[in-house]
Amino acid sequence: MGEFEVHRVRFFGLVPAGVRCLAWQPRSDRLGLARTDGTVEVYNFAANYFQEKVIPGHETRSVEALCWAGDRLFGAGLSGEITEYDLAGLCVACSVDGCGGPIWSMAVNSSGTQLAIGCDDGSIKLFEVVPGGIQFEQNLDRRKGRILCLSWHPSDTHIAAGSIDSLRVLDVCSGQTVQRIMVNYHVQKVKQECIVWSIAFLSSGTVVTSDSFGRVQFWDWEQGTLLDSHTVSNSAVLSLAVSEKEDSIVVGTSAGATYQFQLLPVKLNSQEKRWIRTKPFQYHTHDVRAVAHSSTALISGGRTGCGNQEGLGIPPPDLFWLTCAWLPGLDAQLVIRPLMEKMQDKGYEAALRKFTFPHRRLVSCAREARLLLFQFSQHLELWRLGSTNRTGKDGDVLPLSSMPEHLVQLKSKGPEHIYCSCVSPCGSWVTYATASRFHLYRVHYEDDGVRIEKIPKVSKLLLPAYQLQFSSDSSSLFVASARGSVHVVLLLEPGGCRHLHTLQPPSGCPEAVYLLALSTDGRWLAAVSGDWAIHVYKLKRLKHHCTVPLYSCAVTALAIHPVTNNLVIAYSDQQLFEFSIPEKQYTDWSRTVQNSGLHKVWLERDSPITHITFNPKNPSHILLHDTYMFCIIDKSLPLPDNSTLLMNQCILKQLPESARQQQLHAFKICKKFQPLLFADLLDEKCLVMVERPIMDIKTQLPLPTQQKKFGT
Repeated sequence: MGEFEVHRVRFFGLVPAGVRCLAWQPRSDRLGLARTDGTVEVYNFAANYFQEKVIPGHETRSVEALCWAGDRLFGAGLSGEITEYDLAGLCVACSVDGCGGPIWSMAVNSSGTQLAIGCDDGSIKLFEVVPGGIQFEQNLDRRKGRILCLSWHPSDTHIAAGSIDSLRVLDVCSGQTVQRIMVNYHVQKVKQECIVWSIAFLSSGTVVTSDSFGRVQFWDWEQGTLLDSHTVSNSAVLSLAVSEKEDSIVVGTSAGATYQFQLLPVKLNSQEKRWIRTKPFQYHTHDVRAVAHSSTALISGGRTGCGNQEGLGIPPPDLFWLTCAWLPGLDAQLVIRPLMEKMQDKGYEAALRKFTFPHRRLVSCAREARLLLFQFSQHLELWRLGSTNRTGKDGDVLPLSSMPEHLVQLKSKGPEHIYCSCVSPCGSWVTYATASRFHLYRVHYEDDGVRIEKIPKVSKLLLPAYQLQFSSDSSSLFVASARGSVHVVLLLEPGGCRHLHTLQPPSGCPEAVYLLALSTDGRWLAAVSGDWAIHVYKLKRLKHHCTVPLYSCAVTALAIHPVTNNLVIAYSDQQLFEFSIPEKQYTDWSRTVQNSGLHKVWLERDSPITHITFNPKNPSHILLHDTYMFCIIDKSLPLPDNSTLLMNQCILKQLPESARQQQLHAFKICKKFQPLLFADLLDEKCLVMVERPIMDIKTQLPLPTQQKKFGT
């Protein structure tokens, strides 16, 4: 694998925001996810669960509910607005005031033509989904108490609504309440309020609720009677989701547990069926605030506690206790647990998947200056790497002669979260962008410290910006923008910039560009848009050069080789391609890879490649990584077949030289550094690895809900 001096960096203090709500879209196999910081993400399950869309958060825009109306995604929250998201432009398309105070819940009817929202003032409002937005339709019967959850009957004639101590069923046509059920009428001497956290309206007429007493209850809405009750936890049951066929339910609790209920026959071959709790799962350490149910899997997400609620337009603390006061913390994991009985293939497709970190880079590196730029939601941190004057053998931990130095913390003004950032290779330029602002800074390194100079009058044409990349000589900046465009910015000395040109695909593109790759010699630029098309531009003439043949999966990483100008592409299904830019065709090595096929173990990884780089001194080497491994691919060696051990580095070290040569293959994999958020080559013998250990995150969380252990 070769010997490298490795800078092992563990001071990137990233703490991912918790999962607030989930929305499953069965038609497109996509999952919408909203986090507690207002960030909205879309995962494409058909593209190996890749996080294909990210809309950055906003300090004044919480998202309490998320739902799909066809292929359109809507969110609503405590700001009192209903928001439609532009998934092509990765931004907010439009917002409409709900006129009922903070919105706690939202649901769409089965045809995707109407949205119902539950408001803080106790009102339920209907909006019609129309081209380009939504229109207010009617108010339903208003009662005292905020509406915490909503569910449509599949026939779209009735809506079930959950509140404190009660649930209601409303007729959509008349707008009147046709049934009101007190959830604690059968419990004597109740001393505290019962919060109905989640609700589902089944086609059979059964209403399913989960509440703060740890119960999942089944109600006959017409008779107003309790059919069945299951106490699944000593803590609250926060979330509930039903399968499309209505034969399975998943619930999540504040103790971190999820449970599955199945509709099963009472006896063998019996027509009578009952809901039975069948499977408990403990994949989270803290509360499970969001669950979803696909046709083949149970999906759950962890959530934060109260956190910082300033500026959200939330009621005073004494009115807000029910959503924050007792929620213990998060693990921020998205967990996808396939149902074995629904899977035809019991292998890779049936594997459990956990996603904690984003599928995009939040770290950039200034190789020449040995600097790292860390991106957080509302600030950047610039660090200088430490150094050592010692040498040692393989595996030695060398003492530092100079410690890592925190040079600058650059805070973003305003409520918008940072979407992308970058530091130039020389370390003299730093740039970042939010939804409405683009910032460029000149960094001056002086004897007594670091001085930051903001570049004024930056062109507004550069917005929106989704990816930023400096040229290798730090003379130009490339800005990935909307509709497939890439802006070219010339950097001026001693400090300034000028918009030079805008590159666009010849046939147009409705999607934003989310990945860029530049050649070291400054001749070529590759840009990837949301439709997964890769366009290559010739920078000397500022013209379109060619388009890489379209593949059926999303691009997760790409890079241009500094010697050959071959474009190496990693896709979400773990396939690797090499495309010759000068010759406009795939290389011989790429064709060999596709003909022979990659190793089964390689293809069964569920973490996407997020970065690719090269060693100019070894042109046959490709360096890449995902969250759980670092890999060097040596193109001069044969590809491993499925009968070969893919991760064989430990075995090779124990073999004599003659036997070792027979076992060598192209893939050299290291799993020592985990979770790996960034890896890059500083020079031919030096690597930097940025890790974020899960235990470091968990130590910053409050204790989870206390659970009594058997025998204690």
